[in-house]
Amino acid sequence: MGLFSFFGKKDNGQFVSAEAFSEKSTIQLNMLPVLMEKLRALNVDEDRELMLEFFFYTNTYQKSGAFAQELSNLNYQVKYGVSEGDKNLFIITGWSAKVKMQDAVVASWISQMCSLGYKFDCEFDGWGTTPDQ
Repeated sequence: MGLFSFFGKKDNGQFVSAEAFSEKSTIQLNMLPVLMEKLRALNVDEDRELMLEFFFYTNTYQKSGAFAQELSNLNYQVKYGVSEGDKNLFIITGWSAKVKMQDAVVASWISQMCSLGYKFDCEFDGWGTTPDQ
């Protein structure tokens, strides 16, 4: 019996609740100015296009595979499998196609990743990049 069973929560296999999706999306978008400032300090201007590394988690291998296929359909480089840190989680990671490093464009990409992940019951855990591409 899990902790949440005590409180009456029914385990329906869902990994990302609507509330968690909303909170995580807000957190990711709120972090954007800091990350963009760091990129600007590395001489990455708004005209530059970079691939973005992404990270998602979910609770089943099937969900991770289905989502990886969806991202692959977007011409993203994707791999997925069991998380090294928690064998009960599955990670989906890879690199996007090139994205223009304008705040609004990256914000739109983040929103798209959060929403697409939620559609496949996967949590967007963040992104990164390197200017040396």
